[in-house]
This record gives sequence, structure tokens and C-alpha cells, in this order.
Amino acid sequence: MCGIVGYVGNKNAVDIILNGLKRLEYRGYDSAGIALVENDLFIHKKNGKISVLEESLNNDVHGDIGHYHTGIGHTRWATHGVPSDLNAHPHTDCHNEIAVVHNGIIENFAVIKKMLTEKGHIIRSDTDTEVIAHLIEYYYDQSGDLLDSVMKAVSKLEGTYGLCIVSKREPGRIIAARNGSPLILGAGDGEMIVASDASAIIEHTNKVIYLEDGEILDLNKDSFKTYDLSLKKIDKKIEDIDWDIKSIEKMGFDHFMLKEIFEQPETIHNAFRGRAVLDTGAIRLDGLRLSEAELNGIQRVIFIACGTSWHAGLIGEYLIEEYARIPVEVEYASEFRYRKPILKQGDLIIVISQSGETADTLAALREAKSKGIKVLGITNVVGSTIARESDGGIYIHAGPEIGVASTKAFTSQVTVLIMLALMLARRKDLTADELRVCIDQLHEIPDMVREVLRTSDYIRQIAEIHKDNKNFLYLGRGVNFPVALEGALKLKEISYIHAEGYPAAEMKHGPIALIDEKMPVVFIAPRDIIYDKIVSNMEEVKARGGRIIAIASQGDTNIRRYSDHIIYVPEVKKIFSPLLTVIPLQLLAYHIAVLRGCDVDQPRNLAKSVTVE
Repeated sequence: MCGIVGYVGNKNAVDIILNGLKRLEYRGYDSAGIALVENDLFIHKKNGKISVLEESLNNDVHGDIGHYHTGIGHTRWATHGVPSDLNAHPHTDCHNEIAVVHNGIIENFAVIKKMLTEKGHIIRSDTDTEVIAHLIEYYYDQSGDLLDSVMKAVSKLEGTYGLCIVSKREPGRIIAARNGSPLILGAGDGEMIVASDASAIIEHTNKVIYLEDGEILDLNKDSFKTYDLSLKKIDKKIEDIDWDIKSIEKMGFDHFMLKEIFEQPETIHNAFRGRAVLDTGAIRLDGLRLSEAELNGIQRVIFIACGTSWHAGLIGEYLIEEYARIPVEVEYASEFRYRKPILKQGDLIIVISQSGETADTLAALREAKSKGIKVLGITNVVGSTIARESDGGIYIHAGPEIGVASTKAFTSQVTVLIMLALMLARRKDLTADELRVCIDQLHEIPDMVREVLRTSDYIRQIAEIHKDNKNFLYLGRGVNFPVALEGALKLKEISYIHAEGYPAAEMKHGPIALIDEKMPVVFIAPRDIIYDKIVSNMEEVKARGGRIIAIASQGDTNIRRYSDHIIYVPEVKKIFSPLLTVIPLQLLAYHIAVLRGCDVDQPRNLAKSVTVE
């Protein structure tokens, strides 16, 4: 949640900060603001998206602000206080000398606010963040040093924070601090950029350091120093990132979401490249860092995730249980540690998070590790907190995903889980020949996805017919039940239409009461072992006047009798089915949202990376 950018260097800070905020707007877009510092402190913030802030800077600010070379900026996803000009970041102290931007939640802010107001501080906003500025001011008046004051202030904070702080008393200096909310430093030539993630940095430098929890960063344009909370210096390794600027541009597509949907042939290939080896007929997942004894000793797998990643975990459950015959549980990260889970030796926990920063998932990871359980991570972002704190794991290599509604990350996660299931199955009953057949077909999947993507115009026609419906029902069986859940989630996220996903047979236990001619029902119905059962479910819907959209295997003419619309996908082994059946559902959600005039890339109330609990 929330995006932070800080810049110190020789260039126009305004342009760099605003461009960085635009790159991070998917993290939150309720309000935005900027603080610039030389010998004075300039603050400008607005309710609304970054475009509103930018327009106001161009139209309402009199005088040149291009001479500022140091500043911080913020795009907000509201937690405390409604979106407004007043509650927008940055927040300042009583004398407008210190400016703070913050990502996270300060759980004890009410206690701190009471203490500060009793000492005469005037708190103007409804946010938890403003107390940080006043707390720094309190210590700053005593010590006169910004770094020391920030250290003392953050030691009083309970909760999560990613912070950037500037002061007009010390121009050319930025202090940053992290606890539970990501911050990355980009080290350039005569300039430094600190941001919530790499997308705001990569057009300036590919040299980065990752701030860890409990670390404070002190930077000017030529150097940086990192400290722990006792101000003991920490040596940090500069790392390279391999993203390029093209990966975070729309490249001619109307929306990032559409671009990312159409990138899936490449991102699926990237997920298995070098891992599903045609020549040897083997699966290689070296990042797992599991010994032979640990692999053979797995008694239970527990997937922990949120949202779309949780749906990927459900698919992993079906695949690992069927192919590797290992019991699997799938847990919501937000519930895991609060229900006192029973963990034991032989358990393998796998956390799944696109960003690698999801707060609930990270908390679950730490809970499991505290009990001595091996934890693996499946994530997209190299150097993310989950990647660093896991015992091992697998990068999905999907590249930056800017659209808030996840698409390519989901199919890349599923690809990785397919390989994991096959690798574990090979240690049980799956023969070398059977594995080779699976690897052969996996290599064909990208071309099959391209074939499905060519149905986009036809799916848009279906969307035109159903865009004004108030409710949708998505039904699937077996490994395609989680796909139904994912399809419903995509529609809800970006079109604001109510939709539910169900196992097809469970329709009879409640949802069937809702079905009439105004209720589109999306069936995921590839030809597999339970095809006849799902056809029976389609007949039940048809008998009650429901409008059926079917995702079916190519060549299935039988299904025409039950369907109002059919979207065909290539016929594949069941293990690969979700990689194809989900594509039409992504496109259907996208086209409906566009036709309804919704903001596809920045749907209301959502943010890409959920870094608060």
C-alpha cells in the first residue's frame, strides 16, 4: 500500500518524484503530495490521483519550483482518515520544518498523539502518520540532529512503517527507515533515489540496496550510510536488478492489465525456462534448497497466501495431492497465525506472494519459522522481504506487474506449482516417460495461450451483451474450481459487478435459487474425467433460464446444446488446464470493465501490494 519516492541529487527533484509516483500509483491512489527542501520547505498535496497533484502544481503554484534538488513524495492508500487534502502526505511538524511520508500503520499513534498534545503539539489531520513528524520534532528540538531524532522517534513506534523524512534545517539530506514496509535505495551517479519498489528507480539506475526491518538510511547525493536502531553502522551490499524501462511501460496497449494478459505466453515460458528441461526430461528447481532427506520427508504441504495467490495455492493443492499423493492444506495468510495452527516436523510451508511484501503472508512466514518449520517462498520480486526471509523458494520471473488485478503473476505462479507437483510426483509413482510427456506439453502451452488470446474480440462481443448484469456465477470442478474463484475475483475487482465462484455441484445447495434469465453463469467445462457431471450442472442452469457462457475444449460440439456462448481452448492434460481456462475469464473481466467505463488499472479501494494487516 502507499507509494514513497525520495530524491537527492543535482536534477529537478519535482520531475523525478512525480514520475516515480506515477510508477508507484498502483500501490495507492487516494491522494498524493510532495515535499521539496532547500533553505525552505515547500509542501503541496491534493486529494485524488497523481494527475490531480500534477495539474495543481502546474496551475496553482506561482513561482519556480524547478530549483529544488531534494524532496520526497507519496501516493496514498488510506488507512486512518478519509482521503482529503488535509490527510494527504507529506505531514509536517508544528513549525513546518520537518516533512514525513509513511507507508504502514502506527498502532500506538493514539497514545503518542495524547502525549504530544499534552506537550503543546497541534495535530491537524486524522492520520496516524502526522504524529511521527511531531515526535521527530520533539527529539529534534533536543538534539539538533535529524538522524538521531528519527532513531529516537521510531524506537517509540509500534506497528509497521516505511518512512522518508526531510528537514529544512538540513537540506540535501534524506533519512529513511523501515519496519514491515518495503524501501529500496537506488544508488546513481551523484544522485540517490529511495522508493517503495524498484519500478520508480529503474529508469535512473539498476544499482540498489534493500533496506531490512529495523534499519535506518542516511543519504545525500553522493553517499549513503545504513544503521540499526542503536545507530550502529551496517555494511550493505549493492545489488543489480534486471528489469528494464520497457517492462513498466504500456507498449501501445490501452491498459497495463491488457498488456499483462497478452504477455502471458512469454511469462509462462519464463517461469519454466531452464527448469522444465526437454533434453533430459527433468524438473530442476534449485532454489528450493531442500536436501534429499528433506524432500523425501515431506509429510504435508501448507500453502499460505492471499487473494489471487491463494487461488494459485488451491490449484497447487489439487495437483500435489493427485500427482504426488502428499496431503496439502491451503490457508489464508490473514487467518493462519490467529487460529493457533498445529505444525509439526515433516510439514513444508510454502508462502505465495507476487510482491513478496504482503504483510499477512510475511507475518505467517515468520510465525512458521519461529516454530522451526521449513518455509519456502514463491514470489515475483527479486530481493523482496519474503524472498530474503524464506529458507528457499522459486522466483516466477513474470516481470513487473503494474495492473492492480493480477493476471500474468497468477499463471506464472500456477506454472511453478505445476513443476513442483511434477517434481514431487517423480519421487513417487510418476515414471520418467510420463514426466517427459508432461514437460513436452508444458513447452507447448505458450503457443496455446496465444491461440486463446486471439479470441479477445469475440469475448468482447460477449462482454457487450452482459456488461449491465448485476450478478455473475462462475462454476468449475476439480482443478478448475479455483479458476472459477479467480474469474469471479477478476470481475469483482475491476468492474464492480458482484460475482461468486463455486464448485459446480454446490450450486444446488443455495446459489441455484438466484438463477434466472438475468444471471449469466460461466462454466469452466473442459473435457476431462468429470465432464459429464458438469454438463449435468449446465442442464440444471439451462432449465431455470440461466444464460450460460462456457469455457470448453476445442472440438466439443456437444456443449453447444447447453450454452449461449462458447469460448474454446485447446485440449490439454488436466494438470495444465488452468493455464488456458483462466485466460478467457481475464479477458471477459477486462472487456466488461472497459465497456462499463471503469478504471481497469486502478480500481477503486484496491492497491497492488498490501503491506498492512
